Amino acid sequence: MESQWGDGGSVDLDDTRLEELSPQPLLTRDYETRPALVYERLRQQHGPVAPVDLLGVPAWLVLGYREALQVLQDNDGFPKGLENWRARSEGRVPADWPLGPSLEVNHILIQGGPGYRPLRTAWDVALKPFQDPRHPQAKRLKAAVTAYADELITLVGQGGKTGVADLSAQFSRPLPLMVASHLLGFPGSQGDDALMDMWRVLDAGPDAEAALERLLATLAELAATKLEKPGDDFPSYLLAAHPDLSLDHLARELFMLLGMTSDHVGILISNTVVEVISGEGSVRASLSAGMVREAMNRSVMRKPPLVNFVPRFAAEDTPLGNYTIRAGDPVWVSSAAAHADPLFADHVASGTTISTRAHLSWGAGPRQCPARELASTVAAAGVGRLFERFDHLDLALPADQLPWRSSPFMRGLRSLPVRYELSSAPARPSANGPAPEAAEPVLPDQSARQRSSLWRYLTGLIRGGR
Repeated sequence: MESQWGDGGSVDLDDTRLEELSPQPLLTRDYETRPALVYERLRQQHGPVAPVDLLGVPAWLVLGYREALQVLQDNDGFPKGLENWRARSEGRVPADWPLGPSLEVNHILIQGGPGYRPLRTAWDVALKPFQDPRHPQAKRLKAAVTAYADELITLVGQGGKTGVADLSAQFSRPLPLMVASHLLGFPGSQGDDALMDMWRVLDAGPDAEAALERLLATLAELAATKLEKPGDDFPSYLLAAHPDLSLDHLARELFMLLGMTSDHVGILISNTVVEVISGEGSVRASLSAGMVREAMNRSVMRKPPLVNFVPRFAAEDTPLGNYTIRAGDPVWVSSAAAHADPLFADHVASGTTISTRAHLSWGAGPRQCPARELASTVAAAGVGRLFERFDHLDLALPADQLPWRSSPFMRGLRSLPVRYELSSAPARPSANGPAPEAAEPVLPDQSARQRSSLWRYLTGLIRGGR
């Protein structure tokens, strides 16, 4: 058999089965520190699709941009749903596999089969009030993001009008937590511990399984509350759009939204800030021209927060890259590797203010992330407010020395140390901020803030830095 790839020359397809290969481990120290080099070595050795070992489980990793689009856009040929995974059905996936806790939660991004379509329709209906800028809830959400951002920036300023701060710990990570609590309708500061457990699950550490159990229990309690007393929040809207959802299933959907509006958005904010202040002239031009989303697009092209998508599975034996993917084989698409594919990256203009929108950060095809507009709005509002409130922001470390953390799915900064100077001007939202008719967000009172584990932690960072 033959396949076309690369420069158009034909190559022989390798028909060796995945389980008969000896794939190299992907999640190594090299991957954590220099993932781009790992992707390039795999590309040089295997072409646009490579066999890899994911913590003891073999899988196909898609490195090519064209092949990534082929998989993402073909929902019939490469469906989601763990029931399609041959090795799992045959008992060849270890029960204690570290990635199991994340993938076993059968929510909107993982679910396959006939239940997906009504669930996706319900998601679209429930998210519309927050994603349609004409809707009062969307206006309130944007007002809340600005208010929460101002709270966090003001707290940083308690350490002095000028100084050094960790924008990851003090802004990028807590801001989406506060927004998630707004979206999910968490009472008081209950969402703090839930988000911390969300991070543990996404990082696939040794405590991931216990963290997942605690998190789902918390979300099940929240789901029960919303069933009994609906509100103007995402869980209530989702229940109204899909009344047949069980509380357990609703908790799984809230798990997904919590992850999307916390870790993903936090990384997107930090990465965009780095792109803007690290000296790239065209990125700075985008931001100074008021085009925060252009700066974000450039950031996700270089460093997408979600580097590897959850797996899909070949519906039948299918040629992909230089290999034959057997029915039931797991296929992981790497957006980070696809963005670096020379056949794609070499055609992306690097010196223009307007960025390409061909990135895969939110997926592609019929299963593109349903919350992409929501997440982008939160990140853009946060980044925009940050640069409105600070006169100067500079990295406190060289860009190539910033500490990164990698998980099988996400890649973000462990910390973002900056030297800052707060603006002396009154803190007013820009003309691009919330519309005048937007209702004021309801913020927790001071006593609630003092009881919040998050706020105590953030206040401790200020005191510790003095």
